[in-house]
Amino acid sequence: MAQLRQDVDPDEAGLDAKALDRLDRHVAGLVDEGRLPGFLVSVARGGRVAHLTAYGRRDVAAGLPVRPDTLWRIYSMTKPVTAVAVLMLAEEGLLSLDDPLERHLPVFAAPRVYTGGSGDDVRTRPAAGPILVRHLLTHTAGLTFAFYHAHPVDALYRAAGLQSSVPAGADLTRTVEVYAGLPLQFDPGTQWNYSVASNVLGRLVEVVSGQPLDAFFAERILGPLGMTDTGFQVTGEQGERLAELYGQTDDGGLEPIAGLPLRGRPRFLSGSGGLVASAHDVHRFMELLRRRGELDGVRLLSERSVGLMTRNHLPGGADLRSFGSPAHDEPSKDGVGFGLGVSVVIDPARTQAPTGRGQFGWSGVATTTFWVDPGRDLTFQFMTQVRPRSSLRLYPELKRLLHEALRD
Repeated sequence: MAQLRQDVDPDEAGLDAKALDRLDRHVAGLVDEGRLPGFLVSVARGGRVAHLTAYGRRDVAAGLPVRPDTLWRIYSMTKPVTAVAVLMLAEEGLLSLDDPLERHLPVFAAPRVYTGGSGDDVRTRPAAGPILVRHLLTHTAGLTFAFYHAHPVDALYRAAGLQSSVPAGADLTRTVEVYAGLPLQFDPGTQWNYSVASNVLGRLVEVVSGQPLDAFFAERILGPLGMTDTGFQVTGEQGERLAELYGQTDDGGLEPIAGLPLRGRPRFLSGSGGLVASAHDVHRFMELLRRRGELDGVRLLSERSVGLMTRNHLPGGADLRSFGSPAHDEPSKDGVGFGLGVSVVIDPARTQAPTGRGQFGWSGVATTTFWVDPGRDLTFQFMTQVRPRSSLRLYPELKRLLHEALRD
């Protein structure tokens, strides 16, 4: 077990220690008010950790503190790992980002787009073109999530038992078959809609590599990077370090809720949100991307592939709000584009909080997040375990407070 540690003083890294203390105190106030159970935050510059704080409880009822070695369900922060896996296979010539998906997953042959109706009276038409691998990486394939209530296809996902993105008792293969049997919301490549696409990518990795997704991750990504506390399941010792998962109550308080089925190998290996990780391991993954595909002598991706992953792929330089489906018409999407598995800041002046152009990263539903700011040579991660009913507006505040700490 490796543990994240602070390497340098903030001043040495060009950071204001007093401003970082304000960041800590802001989030600690949410803990003290009972709105968060506890948290971990780290800031690194040039790969060296200059700020590391663990505060509050990983298990409130048991009184167990958050520590640097605490494990967290990172949920959708799994998606960039899946994207790295796909890009590795592309570099090996086993697939192309412009491959029609049906070349590798025949269940996606002849996709159809929703045109009207409901229930047994759903009407569809042939899609204008095939789903490409790059459409999955950019969430422009026409897929969706059941938890949206913005389009009739969202309801079709719920009717298919996809409330949690996987039918009861199904494995990844069967789940992807269910996705393929449902209509698309729109023609591939014509809109952005955050979706189950990374689960399809997980199955693509399995088919192309000939390995189960957990084996590919462990052998090709997690092991080489020394991410020994990351995986789809936890051991007995790791389970003692796993933070409890909480939901937000009507009055803004917290209550324990069921998390991922982490004991034993899960039947469903989710490329969208199945991983658990430590802060040390998330730092290692951020460093891989900050260093353009190489870490401590291990190169997983070429610089070109990381550059491709971390630039905006929405057409015409569009952002998530202008190119997004109606479910994404919100201010948090202004000035933010999308790469391959990560969001990318394209217009800092239009974002909700101070950010650097080219900053990229992603978040998880349990209020975890990471980002890499290449222009400032900076990485940031925040960990807690709360699935909120409404936004705490926490991420913009974290960005604002971190911005205040930057001296250069």
